[in-house]
Amino acid sequence: MSIKDDFKDAVETVLCYLELDGKYLMLYRNKRKNDYNKGKWIGVGGHIEQGETIEEALFREVKEETNLDLYDYNLCATLYYLCDNYKEKIYLFKSSFFSGKLKECDEGELKYIDKDKILDLPIFEGDRYFLPRLDSNEYFELFVHYEKGNLTEVKEL
Repeated sequence: MSIKDDFKDAVETVLCYLELDGKYLMLYRNKRKNDYNKGKWIGVGGHIEQGETIEEALFREVKEETNLDLYDYNLCATLYYLCDNYKEKIYLFKSSFFSGKLKECDEGELKYIDKDKILDLPIFEGDRYFLPRLDSNEYFELFVHYEKGNLTEVKEL
């Protein structure tokens, strides 16, 4: 059985990096209790709801978290995250085609950060493997494995 086959029952989510003037819009997760992402900088996104397409989830999550309207996007990667027994299949997007007025997010602080400074922020270790590849415009797939919060393996699929 392949890694991809093992993720057929995984939670599916979308993750988007909105690009403007050499910066990505990042979300510093600092507002919710019991947040797995607390204290980390991540892109915007969330769960794909039942009956929702990947694209519908992407548009909805970007709008809910930022108040921005997404017009176009690029699917950059599919990430297969295994953290202990929790499996998550993440559709990773990038977009520079959006408009609207940024709003305060109830999950944390939104801020545009220079792309070359993001790896200096507190981010998940696995993110260091995909963030530099977002500009390549070449689709990729990664298996990312954590045990007890520690990165143990990253493998190209």
